[in-house]
This record gives sequence, structure tokens and C-alpha cells, in this order.
Amino acid sequence: MLMKKLHAFALLLVISSIPLNALAQSSDSDLAQQLSNPIASLISLPFQFNFDERFGPEDDGTKNVLNIQPVIPVPLNEDWNMISRTIVPLVWQDELFPGAGDQHGVGDITQSLFFSPALPTNGVIWGVGPVALIPSYSDPLISSEKWGAGPTAVVLTQRDGWTVGALANHIWSFAGEEDRNDINSTFLQPFLSYTTPDAWTFTLNTESTYNWNTEDWGVPINMQVSKLVKFGEQPVSLAAAARYWANSTTNGAEGWAFRASVTFLFPTGG
Repeated sequence: MLMKKLHAFALLLVISSIPLNALAQSSDSDLAQQLSNPIASLISLPFQFNFDERFGPEDDGTKNVLNIQPVIPVPLNEDWNMISRTIVPLVWQDELFPGAGDQHGVGDITQSLFFSPALPTNGVIWGVGPVALIPSYSDPLISSEKWGAGPTAVVLTQRDGWTVGALANHIWSFAGEEDRNDINSTFLQPFLSYTTPDAWTFTLNTESTYNWNTEDWGVPINMQVSKLVKFGEQPVSLAAAARYWANSTTNGAEGWAFRASVTFLFPTGG
């Protein structure tokens, strides 16, 4: 009897030595790392603000874009999920070229659907599917006024707080205004991130585009810091990033830029 009491007392000492928020921190860290996975079983609603400048031949142009990017996983069966990723850009821009003036409105919408195994394949998480470009027609200087489609894919692995992977797509235009340039564009997003036990995440990535018609690269390098916090029971990720244009398209943004985002998370339990 005495030995049982001693064992219980020892166990109580061990438990009491754990910080009160240790389990919460662990859970928050896991949730924060899921955000580094573009096809996680996690409903999220990011609001991402981007500021870029030095557009045009005289480097006078500026562009502000608020991307609304809902991510919704849909279980298809026990083995497969479909993940919907939508990007709706709200654009404010000024003097993209001399005399252009300012424009604002909804930019072209990008809709991706990834079909992904419910469980990793030998430790690798992956998904493939279609991507569509939906023109907004809000303004000729904001919208491509072209409909586009193509394939998209993502592959990554996560271990000990680290996430390493890449997302890619390619879009060809197939309809739209005949007097607008055709679209034949590749998007590449390799990414590397580390999430700490207290739910800080440090991310390095590039969101490069290559225009096959003009043979033109745009290569922004993003360096981001984010923190998962909770407002009541609602988990929210707050992030800020610096961006440097290592290579710019003709008359595209140059130099340094800025990004900030707020992401609301809705864990599905899957």
C-alpha cells in the first residue's frame, strides 16, 4: 500500500513539473505546422495583403493586393480527400506605366482542386488536380480577360517541425477576349519552413512565374515569420513577410516589397 502511495506521489510530482500550457503549446504547434501544408485537413481562411512597387519603365507604379484565399478539404472516402484552394485578389494599383492612372477592382480568380491520399505515402504528402483561371473583367489593366486551365500538383514532407516541399501549376488560356495576349504560364513555389514548440513558424519560399510567350521570369523571394494565437477558442495565425524581387518581368515590380496576413483556422479533426 505504501509503495502504491509513493508511486502515485512520484507521478504527481512529474505531472506538476510540466508547464501548465505545455499540452496547449504542443497542440498549437501542430496546428501551426499544418498551415505549412497546402493540402492539410484543415479549413482555413487567409486574408493576405501584398504591397509591391517600382512597376513600369520609370519605376513609378505601385500595386496593393488583398488576396482572400479560402482552403476547404472535402473527404471523398476513407482513402482520398479533395482540397479546394481559391484565390480572390482585390487590387488597388497606380501608374503601372506612364499615364495609366489608378485602378481598383477584383482581379482574376485562381481555383485549384487537389486530390490527395488521406494518409501520407511513405512519409510523403502529395496531391494533384486541375487549376482554373477565371477572368474578372473588372478592368482591362487588372484582368487578363482570358479563361485558363491546366494541371497543378503539390508534394511535401513534414518531420520534427520542418516542412519541405513545392507547389506548381501551369495555365494555358483557351477563351476570352481575342485582342488580349494568350496565357502560357508556369507557377513554381518551393518552400521550406520550421515551426517551433511554441507555435512560431519561419518560412522561406519563392512564388516564381515563367511566361513561355515572352520567355520572362518573375522571381520574388519571401521571408516570413508567423505566430499562432487564440482569440477565445478561435485559432488565428498572424504573419509578416519581406519580399525581394530577385528577377522581375518586363516592367514588373522590383526591389523590396511587403506582405502581412491574418489566417482564421477551423480544424476538421481529420
